[in-house]
Amino acid sequence: MLSQEVAKKYSSALFLSLKERNLLDDAYEQFNSLKELLDFDKTLLNFLSAPHVLDEQKLNVIRKVFSSSLNELFVEFLVVLVDKNRVNFLPEIINELKRMIEAEKGIGRVTVISAVALNETERKNLSEKMAKKTGLKIILEERIDRSIIAGMIIILHNEIIDGSTKHKLDLLEDQLSKVRVH
Repeated sequence: MLSQEVAKKYSSALFLSLKERNLLDDAYEQFNSLKELLDFDKTLLNFLSAPHVLDEQKLNVIRKVFSSSLNELFVEFLVVLVDKNRVNFLPEIINELKRMIEAEKGIGRVTVISAVALNETERKNLSEKMAKKTGLKIILEERIDRSIIAGMIIILHNEIIDGSTKHKLDLLEDQLSKVRVH
């Protein structure tokens, strides 16, 4: 996917620059706040991504809005995204940057999608297994999706482990559709 490639490229470059300047903690907090803003209201991202708005206007807005609340390096990073027509990837870049900073601190996020909420024992067991697999302290993010019927889908960084009943039924259906009956 293009968005993942762009997010990795830009977040990696920013991460290295932040680490060199010892700004990882500041970046984590400030970009997390920016992501919350973008999630809450899409107006800013829509404005910055709009092809009919001149880049000069976009840059003026970035500098006026963020100069007082974001580190200068972060503001200039946003400027680069506008210059390179990549600002529409900002949410993905922030997510990847957060993941990289967390990994640097020994933390890994695991998203678990299940048909019903996990109980405390299941959460604990899953966290322990993922911690053992990754060597990271695990933060579980849970989502409920009744359409998976049973089982769970585990997402760790870019790896997806699909143990859902729906997935197994889909595989079975695919295999049966290939069987020739005479």
